[in-house]
Amino acid sequence: MIRSRILIRFLPALLVISACSKPAPAPSVDQPLELGLTLSTLELPTKSDSAHPQLTSSSKGAVLSWLDQGETTTTLRFSERTPSGWSAPATVSSGKDWFVTDADVPTVLRMKDGALVANWYPTTDESIEAYDTLLSYSRDEGKTWAKAFSPHHDRTKTQHGFVSLLELADGGLGMVWLDGRDQEENKTDPTGGSMALYFASFDGSWKQTAENVVNARVCECCQTAAVLTADGVLTAFRDRSAEEIRDIKVSRLDNGTWSQEISLHDDNWKIDACPINGPALSARGRQVAAAWFSAPNDNGRAFAAFSQDGGKTWSAPIRLDDNASLGHVDIEMLDDGSAVASWMEFAGGKSQLKVRRVTASGQRSAAAEVPGVGRVSGYPRMTRMGNEIVLAWTDSGAGQVKGAVGRLK
Repeated sequence: MIRSRILIRFLPALLVISACSKPAPAPSVDQPLELGLTLSTLELPTKSDSAHPQLTSSSKGAVLSWLDQGETTTTLRFSERTPSGWSAPATVSSGKDWFVTDADVPTVLRMKDGALVANWYPTTDESIEAYDTLLSYSRDEGKTWAKAFSPHHDRTKTQHGFVSLLELADGGLGMVWLDGRDQEENKTDPTGGSMALYFASFDGSWKQTAENVVNARVCECCQTAAVLTADGVLTAFRDRSAEEIRDIKVSRLDNGTWSQEISLHDDNWKIDACPINGPALSARGRQVAAAWFSAPNDNGRAFAAFSQDGGKTWSAPIRLDDNASLGHVDIEMLDDGSAVASWMEFAGGKSQLKVRRVTASGQRSAAAEVPGVGRVSGYPRMTRMGNEIVLAWTDSGAGQVKGAVGRLK
């Protein structure tokens, strides 16, 4: 079986996420808040040797994608959750040379015109963990897929991953990713160049319309996030300052130009390594909710914050966890402007996947443990479809992608 690879050079950062983390006091709550979810296990259309799930949603339903891992081949598959249940799993692509890691997973996204688009990662040099991003699309419900193409054209054997896909206001495709081309092209930086955040766009006929830098120096392997607000595209990422402060920043695409990045909050987390723990975003018009992880002084914590102006300004952070947080966050906005956030934390001698509802004013419901969670490997995913919050994760004990659902009351 192909074994998932991890980014070995950044493993020291994981030491800050431990059971010894000291929790900070939770913010005060002025009024009680109900979770408003009925949580239960959810049978998924996955089988053994499945891993690395991703979840997206469209007006048709929630799309679950995952990797089936054979002895020599990795296959990207997906299924859609409709009122009648999960569709039969379909194959996007497969290969023997893919870069496979639980931190950086492929995605399948359904566009408003019904087209499906997907990305995955072929390895270009395994010894230095170099890989490309490939895209394809299908206009016949995934029966056939267009010839794969790449959003980046630098031809360097460096990292091109941690992709976030989104549909643009004009119906085209937008995406951000971590791009290591400077690490090969830069001949003057004694540290070997920087990882950058890039953006690309495609129109409705899949002609590429942009490939440009969002931020020239970011954390090397934290997940990215991108959403479409009423004011345009907003992306979130873990920044990397010259002093190795690695706080979460956001940037807006304003009239074709990316704005100067601003902090979700000045956590001042100084760490000389990548924690492999990126942010999450969810948008509803101009309202945006964000979730992220930080561990200054080795105290692992998960937070949420809200913006009412498309990401220009943000509320004070709201503590999500009650104990030592492991991060691995996600967040989904609800119709009333509140949000449901998920995170991993260490409690009762084990890692737990938890959710709670939060509001922009700082109210928090009680945290609820997601049922059916065994030995979680990697990064749980979450999406909202109508009155359902769908969650998926890799259960390393079962060797299979498992799931749960929260039904809004």
